[in-house]
Amino acid sequence: MTLLMTPALDIRLEAGAWADEDHMLALSRDAVEATCRVCALRMVAGSEAGILLTDNDHIRTLNFEHRDQDKPTNVLSFPICDPEAPVMGPLLGDIVMAYETIENEARAAKKPMDEHFSHLIVHGFLHLFGYDHQIEEDADAMEALETAVMNELGYSDPYAGAVG
Repeated sequence: MTLLMTPALDIRLEAGAWADEDHMLALSRDAVEATCRVCALRMVAGSEAGILLTDNDHIRTLNFEHRDQDKPTNVLSFPICDPEAPVMGPLLGDIVMAYETIENEARAAKKPMDEHFSHLIVHGFLHLFGYDHQIEEDADAMEALETAVMNELGYSDPYAGAVG
């Protein structure tokens, strides 16, 4: 049976100057709940996702191992479920985020760190459900969902003024 719900989140602070774990978990829960609600994401009861908060060094290694890109990135998602499957869960996958990259992006965009972090949780979580942005049409659809979720959270359009 598929239900509209929010998965349990297992969060781990590994490295980086992140705020305390309770704060990061609360931000993550809010972002994931809003994503599930706005995007009507459905999963089996008891579903869960992992979030690893780390630094540029670790994410650079993961980015090279899994994407053949030898550089840090802001967020990586590792889905476990087949996005074509009729039911998602119970294990959805993992999201890995790099503190330094996210902090630098937030500063450059003149956005609060919590807002940018929330956006990247939404972005990474959508990847766990098979959303992607490799093709322009898919990117437009994903960005529209992200913007709707961010508006639901009371934040601005994360792509407003973005170039590229």
